[in-house]
Amino acid sequence: MNTDSNTEKTVLVTGGAGFIAVHCILQLLNEGYRVRTTLRSLSRETEVRNMLKEGGLEAGDRLTFIEADLSSDANWTKAVNGCTYVLHVASPTPIINYKHEDEMIIPAREGVLRVLRASRDAGVRRVVLTSAIGAVVYGNPPQTAPFDETNWTNTSGKAPAYQKSKTLAEQAAWEFIEREGNGLELTAVNPVAVMGPVLGPDYSHSIHLIKNLLTGKMSGCPKINSGFVDVRDVADLHLRAMTDPAAKGERFIATAGKSIWMVEVAKILKQHLGEAANKVNAKELPGTLLRIAALKDPQVKAIIPLLGKVMNVTSAKAIQMLGWSPRSTEDAILATAESLIRLDLLGQ
Repeated sequence: MNTDSNTEKTVLVTGGAGFIAVHCILQLLNEGYRVRTTLRSLSRETEVRNMLKEGGLEAGDRLTFIEADLSSDANWTKAVNGCTYVLHVASPTPIINYKHEDEMIIPAREGVLRVLRASRDAGVRRVVLTSAIGAVVYGNPPQTAPFDETNWTNTSGKAPAYQKSKTLAEQAAWEFIEREGNGLELTAVNPVAVMGPVLGPDYSHSIHLIKNLLTGKMSGCPKINSGFVDVRDVADLHLRAMTDPAAKGERFIATAGKSIWMVEVAKILKQHLGEAANKVNAKELPGTLLRIAALKDPQVKAIIPLLGKVMNVTSAKAIQMLGWSPRSTEDAILATAESLIRLDLLGQ
């Protein structure tokens, strides 16, 4: 894929210090693109460059940084100026102790619209939006077939606030394109729990699951079901979605395969990591115990609606339409654990 023509193109990646964003930057630079990335504070530039170095790349002057925040209009015009593509990866992180769900919903929705407006006005060709499985599976009745891109989270149902924010932000993006996009193209990527090699101390909240299992912080496994996918494959799907003509106007779920229960995640770690998995507890926690814990712990409370729910989704569309070929669920989980151990991040 690396062609000389890519060197003439600049891609904006929003939220450059994030787990998915850093891997996207890594792959874009390896494909010859010039990359500009936004940070809420330029004080994190060294950290981002160090993460890229950990990923095997010296970015040099092919990577530039600009200070921009999703909650403010400042610098977005400058950020998108001269860019052929935009990967809008930045997103407000889940807030544990929120007073009202709008604390997550409004910044997510407004941030997406800010980026789309600036991209349209700058003549960007296509924006790839990092949405989430949270915009697909929640608040729907159980079904035997895996959920796919035609499904949407029911925001009037009992969807958790973070998942609701991802859904409403993605829906706002599609509405914007339809009503006032003026030819700007949009593609959405909806990953399940993102695993894979951590490149530094900043990583996605999904990674904490593996960390908590390895450190023994989890005294067992809640009956939660999830799909998993390697961050390198999520980045690869972003690049395919960015350039493939067939991806215009489409959503793509990113999952390595069938969803699995938390107990199975624990068993994968125990089976492959030897002594490093000594503290992993592969017993299932009773739902009643979790419901009692939820009365005092907001993090436990957040997972109660997910207990016992099968969250199986399919990536058939990305595989067939874009030739995407993800690593296995097991590989994604083990790559996470191995990187946390190698970078000595379990104690943090």
